[in-house]
Amino acid sequence: MEKEQKQNLYRIIISIVIYLITRFLISNQSIQIVLYIAAYLISGYDVLLKAVKRISKFEAFDETILMSIATIGAFIIGEYQEAVFVMVFYQIGELFQDYSVDKSKDNLRSLLDINSDFANVERNGAVEKVNPEEVNIGDIIVINPHEKIPIDGEVVDGNTMLNTSALTGESIPRYVSVGDLVVSGLINNEHLIKVKTTKKYSDSTASKIIELVQNATNKKSKSENFISSFAKVYTPVVCLIALFTFIIPVLFNILVLHTDPAYTESLYRALTILVISCPCAILISVPLAFFSSIGNASKNGILVKGTNYLEVLSKVKNFVFDKTGTMTKGVFEVVGIHHCIMDEKELVKIVAHVENFSNHPIAKSIVKYYNAEIDPNMVKDVTEIGGRGLSAYVDGKLVLVGNDKLMKENNIDYKECHSIGTVVHVAFDGSYEGHILVSDIIKSNAKVALAALKSQGVNKTIMLSGDREVIAKAVANEIGIDECLAPLLPDDKLNNLERYISENKTAFVGDGINDAPCISRADVGIAMGAIGSASAIDLADLVIMDDDIMNVAVAHKISKRTMRVVYENMIFSISVKFLILILSIFGITNMWLAIFADVGIMVIAVINSVRLLYMKNKHSAMISCNDGFRPVSFLLELAE
Repeated sequence: MEKEQKQNLYRIIISIVIYLITRFLISNQSIQIVLYIAAYLISGYDVLLKAVKRISKFEAFDETILMSIATIGAFIIGEYQEAVFVMVFYQIGELFQDYSVDKSKDNLRSLLDINSDFANVERNGAVEKVNPEEVNIGDIIVINPHEKIPIDGEVVDGNTMLNTSALTGESIPRYVSVGDLVVSGLINNEHLIKVKTTKKYSDSTASKIIELVQNATNKKSKSENFISSFAKVYTPVVCLIALFTFIIPVLFNILVLHTDPAYTESLYRALTILVISCPCAILISVPLAFFSSIGNASKNGILVKGTNYLEVLSKVKNFVFDKTGTMTKGVFEVVGIHHCIMDEKELVKIVAHVENFSNHPIAKSIVKYYNAEIDPNMVKDVTEIGGRGLSAYVDGKLVLVGNDKLMKENNIDYKECHSIGTVVHVAFDGSYEGHILVSDIIKSNAKVALAALKSQGVNKTIMLSGDREVIAKAVANEIGIDECLAPLLPDDKLNNLERYISENKTAFVGDGINDAPCISRADVGIAMGAIGSASAIDLADLVIMDDDIMNVAVAHKISKRTMRVVYENMIFSISVKFLILILSIFGITNMWLAIFADVGIMVIAVINSVRLLYMKNKHSAMISCNDGFRPVSFLLELAE
C-alpha cells in the first residue's frame, strides 16, 4: 500500500472512531454536531477541495461535486450521521479502487522488468561496466551467468541456456551458441557468453516492448471514449433530476394540495439521488478491465499496442494466416529418404558434403540432418546450377543434387515423390540413387489453435501463401483451414485480404516482415515470432513474442472476455443505480442504502475487472469463453 493510501486509511479509521464515540457515548447535541463535523472534515476534506476547484474553474461535474452537494445538504437538513456515513463509505470505496489500480500497475511493471541497468563492454582487452545507452553497434558485450542481456546482438563466443520467460511467457530455456541471435531481456542461465551488438540500446527488443506497453493505454477503445462522454452528460442530468425531485413535490404540495411543502423530505430524496448516481463504478472499472487484460496478455507473451485493438479483436470473424513461419515453423527439416539404392547414411553423407557449399535453406537442412563433421577436401569442382541444384565430383564420381529439372536436363530417369515437400534428387555418374524429402514442419498446436478460434465464434479461417498450391493446400487440409489460396504474390495477398475485410472484421497473422502490407491493412494486424524484428513491433497491433500460434487464440479469448466484463460492469452498474434511483424518487429508499449500493457496486465492478489480470488461459486444449461474471466464484478465481 502506497504512503498516500495509508494516510487515507488512517483518516477513515479516525473518522469511524469519532463517529462511533459520538453516536454511542456523547449525549450533548452541540458536542455531537461538532464531532460529526470533525469526522466529516477529516474523512472528506480532499473531496470538498476537489469539488470547489472544479466548480471555480467551471469544469464538468464529477463524483466529488455530487458527494459534496449530497453530504453538505444532509448537514443542512440535520442528517449529521448520514452525512458522515456517506463520506466515509465513499472514501472506503475510493481507497479500494486506488489500491486495485495500483496493484494492477505493479503487476504489469513486474512483468516488464526486463531492462538491464548496465552492460559489460570489452574494450582494449578489459571488461568495463557502462550504461547500456553508451554501447555502440558492433561492440562486444560480456554476459555473465544470471545476468540479463542488455542489448540485442549475435553470440560470438561461448554457449549457454537462456531464460526467455520474461519475453515469451515460456518456461523452457533456449540454447544458444556462436552465430545465434539473442535479444535484450533474456537471462543467461549457465555459462559466460560474448555478444556482438547489432542494435542500439534504445532500439533493442526490451526497450521497444516497455515503450509499447507503457503507451498501450493511451489508445483508448470506443467503450472507454463512450464512458468518458457518457459521464459528461450523465452527471448534469442527474443533478437536474435531483433538482426536479426537490422542486416538483414542494410546488405540488403548495399549489395543488395546499399543504405543508415538506422541504426536508423532498431535499432528502434529492440528496439520496445524488449519492446513488455517482458514476465512479463505470468510470473506473471499464479502463481497469482493459488495463488488466493488457497485463494478462503480457504474461502470456502477447503485447497489445492499445486497448482499442482489444475491442476490435473481440469482433473479428475472419482470421487470415500466412503459411511459412506462422502455421509452419519456417525451418526446413529432412522428413524422408525414398527410393534409395545405396546405404541411406552413405547417401546423406555424400549429399551433405556437396550441399555444404550452398547457403540455400534446403542445403543447410540436409547438412544439419547429417550432423557430423564435414571434410571439404572430399568434394571437388562444385558448380551451382541456377534454379536447378549443384554438381560436384566426390571420389572421382560426378554427383548431381537438385530438382527434377536438373534430372531431366541430364537425361536421368528419376522417381516422382508423392509426399508433400521439396524433393532433392541424387544421381551418381548418370545413375539415379534416390531422393531426400525436405519439408517445412507444421507447428504442433496449429490445428488446436484453429479449433479454439472456431469455438470462440470465428466464422472463417483462411490461409494466403506464396508457396506452391499443392504444398499450401496440403498444410491447410491437415490443420483444418477453411479456405486456402496459393501461390500468391504480395499484391495478390493484399487484394484477397481486402475482399475478406469487406465481408467482416478481419485479422491478419503473419511474420511481420514479408507480410507488412497485409498486417498494416487488416482490422487487426498480428505479428508472429517478432523477437528481434523491429518492423513487426512497429507495424503490428498485437505482437506474439514466442512464435506460438496458440497465443493467437489466447489473445482472441482475452479480447472477448474483456469486452464481456466491460459490458457486465456497465449493465450491472446502470441497472442497480437506475432501480435505486426510481425508489429514491418515490421515497422508498434512503441515503444509507444509497451509499451501500454505490460503494458495493463499485467494489464488485472493480474486482470483476481486476480478475482479468489473474485469469489463466495459456494453452488450453480447447478455449471456451463461457466464463463471464459469476458473483460467487469470481472471488475464488481472484484468489487463485
